[in-house]
Amino acid sequence: MDANGISAFLDAVGDIELHSLMILRHGHVIASGWWEPYGPQRPHLLYSLSKSFTSTAAGLAVAEGLLDLDAPVLSYFPELDTDVTDPRSRAMLVRHIASMSSGHLTDTWPAACAADPDQPVRGFLRIAPERDPGTVFTYNQSCTYTLATIVQRVTGRALTSYLRPRLFDQVGIGTADWDEYPPGQALGFTGLYATTDAIARLGELYLRGGQWHGRQVLTAAWVAEATRPHVATAPDATPDWRQGYGFQFWKSRHGYRGDGAFGQFCLVLPEHDAVIAMTAGAEDMQAILSALWDHALPAFGAGSGGADADAALAKRLAGLRLPAPASPARPRGAWPAGAPASVVFTPAGGLCEAQPSLLRVEAGEGTVTLREQSLSLELRLTGDGWHVTEGPVPVAASGGWAAPDTLDIAVAFLETPHRLALTCSLGDRTFRARWATGPLRAAASLSQMRSPRSIAPAGEG
Repeated sequence: MDANGISAFLDAVGDIELHSLMILRHGHVIASGWWEPYGPQRPHLLYSLSKSFTSTAAGLAVAEGLLDLDAPVLSYFPELDTDVTDPRSRAMLVRHIASMSSGHLTDTWPAACAADPDQPVRGFLRIAPERDPGTVFTYNQSCTYTLATIVQRVTGRALTSYLRPRLFDQVGIGTADWDEYPPGQALGFTGLYATTDAIARLGELYLRGGQWHGRQVLTAAWVAEATRPHVATAPDATPDWRQGYGFQFWKSRHGYRGDGAFGQFCLVLPEHDAVIAMTAGAEDMQAILSALWDHALPAFGAGSGGADADAALAKRLAGLRLPAPASPARPRGAWPAGAPASVVFTPAGGLCEAQPSLLRVEAGEGTVTLREQSLSLELRLTGDGWHVTEGPVPVAASGGWAAPDTLDIAVAFLETPHRLALTCSLGDRTFRARWATGPLRAAASLSQMRSPRSIAPAGEG
């Protein structure tokens, strides 16, 4: 692969916030890099890329004879038989929820949770589909949640516990954590925290038809079924979202993929024997894919580009970093004397919107502390780039003086795609905040901006 193509891709996405990139070809990592303060061992919230791992769990359950794609969804919830009366809901098959073709025309997740917070599957199945199942595509979180719930029911294991010996340990994936709702039930459609390496290993497993170093971990039949289009997607969508949908995988203009909000990608390119894994904090996901197709794709099979190009790319990948606020010398006496200034923090974009008075900011000499109920996050502003604090929530902070009385602070929540921008105005002693990319969870709190860390690698059976 011509290293110049990868460099051209990095140039094209220079204004887009990427966190990691891994490119594999012929089973080997040929390029990888992480934008400081992110790193290779750091788990990252995958958002909807979690769906592809749920699909894999379903494929394993099918292979073990525990799950039947042609069985009615309702057959796995016999206790709901008298509650679900709509003929279309009763006719919905497992393959329909696996392919996002339940017959609903809108995402039913908010309504399902509102109707039955304790058992969202009941809420979902009581929402009558507007069309016959299998005839129309709608990106419907309830479909994946229900599929994950069925897998947990038929296996008798939490989703991560089921996947640990069958997938994670087989292909070398370490710690993987999944958000749950209610407790004990993996969300399935989102909430998985895993490393970029884990994403790459999933893609490599699918690229090899379910084989891993000669072992058949996942059946080739499932790989073929999961990654072919089962239902047409919206013709007016952006180019890579109108190519069709499989079993929790998207077809792309090139190959197929799992993806998640803000640029979490597992791209499988069989025609080039390649996998591309990425994490990001980006709003425009189509721009990332278009840049790949325009610059990186033509580099496959184009030769190495020469030793100088290889060396230049290696140096560039080793020095990747997110821009930090500039930090000229601190104005004399900038911080108020005496006790740290404490102000009510007015949030933006969903952060603690329900109870904003519970979140406070305290400014001290060279530090800013975010307090939320019992949570306290102390951010050190060293003036020389990112400073990482591991607990209680892993963050990296950087601060710089935009003006003699104005301090800009960036806070990267390192296990998520999200970054918070704080501006301190010393004149009126106020802090203001905005999300560079805001959490999708309504009224998200700072304590939720991390992996649950509930599942350890190996030893779970």
